[in-house]
Amino acid sequence: MVLLALEAQSLVSSASKTPDSGPHGYWRAIGRGGAVDEGARAVDAYIQAAGGVARKKLQQVRSAIREVAPEARESISYGIPYYDYRGRLAWFGLYTNHIGLYIRPPIIHQHGSELKGYVTTKSAVHLPLDREIPVSLVKKLVRARIKLNEAEMRPRRR
Repeated sequence: MVLLALEAQSLVSSASKTPDSGPHGYWRAIGRGGAVDEGARAVDAYIQAAGGVARKKLQQVRSAIREVAPEARESISYGIPYYDYRGRLAWFGLYTNHIGLYIRPPIIHQHGSELKGYVTTKSAVHLPLDREIPVSLVKKLVRARIKLNEAEMRPRRR
């Protein structure tokens, strides 16, 4: 994962420079409120750095998230693609045998019966590279997190 992030960094560093030109200036800028298109370019680079089959699957996960959360801001966080919509929405990253989809609790637990057959933790689902990406399930999990994020943003009654 770190190697993939470094490869992505080299792909986008020549395409875009920021005024904060320290060794990590580009990533710092997109990770902390940089322009939306800067974050999207970084995610593009992350996906492009992956091999053929993995690249296609990463794009499927990205497309699923973007379809249900078109207003979400893309960036790189913890070296992997990250989506922010009224709070932390989702992350995904490529590993040797799977794509990790990370969604804050309690979403994974609430959908446990639908996730049988996948390795899960309280905030992650491993999507094996040797299986099809369950696009409708990814969308369902992200929608559930969107609803919680929106509910958490509402003013509380006293």
